[in-house]
Amino acid sequence: MSETFPYLKSAGKAQFVDRHVRKAGELLQQRESASVTLLGAPLSKSSISHSGALLAPTTIRTMLHSYSTYSIEEEIELDDIQIADLGDICMHPTDIIGSQSRIYETVSAVTEKYPDSLFVLLGGDHSVSYPSIKGFSTKKGAVGVIQFDAHHDLRNLEDGGPTNGTPFRSLVESGVMKGEHLVQIGIRDFSNSKPYSDFAKEHGVKVYTMKEVASMSISSIVKESVACLKNKVDAIYISVDMDVLDQAFAPGCPAIGPGGMDSATLLEAIMLLGKEEMVQGMDIVEIDPTLDFRDMTSRVAAHVILTFLKGKKKAQLL
Repeated sequence: MSETFPYLKSAGKAQFVDRHVRKAGELLQQRESASVTLLGAPLSKSSISHSGALLAPTTIRTMLHSYSTYSIEEEIELDDIQIADLGDICMHPTDIIGSQSRIYETVSAVTEKYPDSLFVLLGGDHSVSYPSIKGFSTKKGAVGVIQFDAHHDLRNLEDGGPTNGTPFRSLVESGVMKGEHLVQIGIRDFSNSKPYSDFAKEHGVKVYTMKEVASMSISSIVKESVACLKNKVDAIYISVDMDVLDQAFAPGCPAIGPGGMDSATLLEAIMLLGKEEMVQGMDIVEIDPTLDFRDMTSRVAAHVILTFLKGKKKAQLL
């Protein structure tokens, strides 16, 4: 455990057997300098529903070994991207707020040591986004967030304390970010209570429901989202709650449901956002590998990471 990042434990080493194909997982190495930093936050005690999301960082890393580093669609090779896999933050065994503090301190330290690196956090449930974005903002300044989610995650903290339903309420009410600096894409029917929708409206949160995602092109939504934020903030952070996907594409989410986004649409959005220079961080949350079928949801998460890097590489930002 290093003195710089006192809560981190080392990431495991991978095995490679095909000398002709470089696997995406091979990009994940322990490095002193890199253009991308990756960090795990295995916290799921704060989940409102039963969740084994603490297992997701390891599973997503494993799934990266299932894919190559070459994009045939764009004819782009990612094998020269240097990713510093810093391992996972050790969570407190019982203290949720204490675990969030560890995430905040570690992300702050990571962005301090790697100020020019693209930041990727693997959750964990969605509660990890509050301390992660708070820590990210200590170095980046005003942060705008584009959230892919079936839920607002704007629950009040009085009824249940900090949970996976409160991260963006926490960010707004603590003053880390303004409501107008939050864009939510994929908010789903019958998945949110009216008071939380009202909170979003009152605080200027830009919301795209799944009905709007279905009727508009995802490229136009992404374009509008970036335009909404770019003159207001210093950096943009993407938060991908995998339950934005329809249950057919993400069976490993604790809060599955019908009527969600398909994986191709999500990946197109991530590709487009990857091209944006202001987009400098991302988290992927709400995968429970114990509920997943053949790691389907974690495989999508691996593709989210690769597609994000592909977008950056295509725009020559890496």
